[in-house]
Amino acid sequence: MEAGPDEGAVGAASANEASETTPSDTSSGTLTSQQLAAIEDEEVLNKLLDKAVDFDERRMIRAALRDLLKKKREKREKERGSRQDDLRQQALSKAGTGRMGMNRGQTSNHQPKSHMHSQFPASTTSSLSKTTSSMANPAMATAHQSSPVAAAPNMKNVKQMLLDWCRAKTEPYEGVEIHNFSSSWSDGIAFCALVHRFFPDAFEYSILNPNARKDNFELAFSTAERLADCPPLLDVEDLLRMREPDWKCVYTYIQEFYRCLVEKGLVKTKKKL
Repeated sequence: MEAGPDEGAVGAASANEASETTPSDTSSGTLTSQQLAAIEDEEVLNKLLDKAVDFDERRMIRAALRDLLKKKREKREKERGSRQDDLRQQALSKAGTGRMGMNRGQTSNHQPKSHMHSQFPASTTSSLSKTTSSMANPAMATAHQSSPVAAAPNMKNVKQMLLDWCRAKTEPYEGVEIHNFSSSWSDGIAFCALVHRFFPDAFEYSILNPNARKDNFELAFSTAERLADCPPLLDVEDLLRMREPDWKCVYTYIQEFYRCLVEKGLVKTKKKL
């Protein structure tokens, strides 16, 4: 279960509050739903449930537990959604920066002739004219297409590089065939294989069942979060509802997992995908 930065302090305060109010309330059997709702520590509520003997009191404690778990789950989903939005925004910003660079390069290559002549002395004008006329030759045009701007990597290249990396890392694993970022990950085995490649002692891969999709997803994401500090950006319940996961969501999660491995020094690379 993911814990927020202040959850421990909140839990401690709630525990103290519960310890102050519970003895008198339980002895008189007047524990109220408002008092239970004020407790934000799951362990405290569980202890109260173990000690309670009155049916109505136990019912109220269970309701308070359900409400607390629901609030924590909504908080995690909100934080997960915020992280996903941040990652998507970063990816869009990088893509936009690349397109702007390419547009600037194309604009500089199509300056008016009068402007070009004003930038160079008369001695170089004739050589520029010869160069411009030679660019009409297809062979010369092909040579100019190999400029640094044209060779700049785009999102499609990065996506393919990351897919090739996943395929190479999971190649030794039986039952894993990665062809895309959607159907190849639908049973959770590919996630488990990728995580197991870097953390082989975390779990036994050979006993995994492709039909146990929920177990596979939970195992892979919890292990990646615990050992690689990779946030669980994908929701297991959403994955179970879909026959094939959304490739953009899987791609975003694999990007984040790769980044976490790089930060921990488990992947050596010159570029971060």
